[in-house]
Amino acid sequence: MSDIGRRGFLVRTGLALSAAVLASAASRTMANQQPLPYRFTNWENLRTQFPLSPQLIHLAAFFLASHPTPVRDAIDRHRAGLDADPIGYWFEHEEKQEAKVLLAAAEYLGASPTDIALTDSTTMGLGLLYGGLKLGNEQEILTTTHDHYSTETALRLRAERTGAMVRPIHLYRSLKTVSRDEIVESLRKGITPMTRILAVTWVHSSTGLKLPIHEMAQAIQTINRSRDERDRIIFCVDGVHALGVEDFRVDELVCDFLIAGTHKWMFGPRGTGLVWGHPKAWPIARATIPTFGSQAYDLWMENRSSKDLPPSVHMTPGGFHSFEHRWALDEAFLFHKTIGKSKVTQRIYELNQQLKQGLAAMPHVTLHTPMTQDLSAGIVCFEVAGLAPRQVVEKLRQRNIVASVTPYATKYARLAPSLINSAEEIDTTLRAINELRAA
Repeated sequence: MSDIGRRGFLVRTGLALSAAVLASAASRTMANQQPLPYRFTNWENLRTQFPLSPQLIHLAAFFLASHPTPVRDAIDRHRAGLDADPIGYWFEHEEKQEAKVLLAAAEYLGASPTDIALTDSTTMGLGLLYGGLKLGNEQEILTTTHDHYSTETALRLRAERTGAMVRPIHLYRSLKTVSRDEIVESLRKGITPMTRILAVTWVHSSTGLKLPIHEMAQAIQTINRSRDERDRIIFCVDGVHALGVEDFRVDELVCDFLIAGTHKWMFGPRGTGLVWGHPKAWPIARATIPTFGSQAYDLWMENRSSKDLPPSVHMTPGGFHSFEHRWALDEAFLFHKTIGKSKVTQRIYELNQQLKQGLAAMPHVTLHTPMTQDLSAGIVCFEVAGLAPRQVVEKLRQRNIVASVTPYATKYARLAPSLINSAEEIDTTLRAINELRAA
């Protein structure tokens, strides 16, 4: 039997996952081989965990995370091991490190490790899921006009390849008057007997609007009660700008799939992400990239079928990844857990409310993100009279304030206060915007 076969991987079973984590925890306590885990004390101390330039006010950190100390140390530790003995370190650590990542993600999400597939980004997750969902004749994918390039393109490529029907709808008339009831009612009206897949984005990076996912899911459940299982609406959510901001468990969302990169608000290693699927929904997904999941690999070598393995195993793309990053992802989930999910949400809400209220009070500024936190999360979009969004961002950069422009046809200036920011930095930013005027 080969070396891989002799490992007898059972990474995706709860027993092996627990054993791997216990073994890893025991090894951590021996000989002080690894640093002590981070302990949250206050927001000022948390900021010191990031090697961000102190000369800048970072209000675009959601774009791509700076690695906090625990994540950075884990990456360095795994990189050094792989550089010193690539095959030896890989065989020694691959099983237990992936197990730790899956367990940490599962605990954070309130899920089972066997329902999580690991990816390299939100875009990869969207492409894999939407490209492989099973559709019957005449069934359609329903989406919205408010989604990101990655969702639209993944669905377009699916349609071009298979002839699948993709139909977008508007969820609201105006950001000025949008309400949770309007969004849910627009969804109800948009669903037809042909609708099999619903693809939405939880927090829109185009406007900062946050969808009422739970209420939308309840409306879908009501419709599904009168449908056969083969016609049940599968609710898919791009949650990248909610993961690491909102305090939730996946069983509370009542969606079928949640797709997200973990290198944004979660502060995970760059090039990491996940897809969570409800056990009843996973069978609708078809894998497109061979997995390196050890159970599937071992069964293949024994000329046995792997069809009975959890679908999440097959949906985790194989090949060689940047393992030092993937294996350090558990530290990001632990970092957030140490702070406390509710504290994270409250802090981000407080800073965003401070920013939105300040912007709304300026006569030369138009705030586009809803003021209420029921309809917003961590992204704030706005315009300054007489200035193009790019000009606003450039002028703020000249004042050492890092902002961004929404990458959509309709462009706004965009700020996103996060855990690395302070109330004083928001005040400084508001003063700078108040002084912006067209030339």
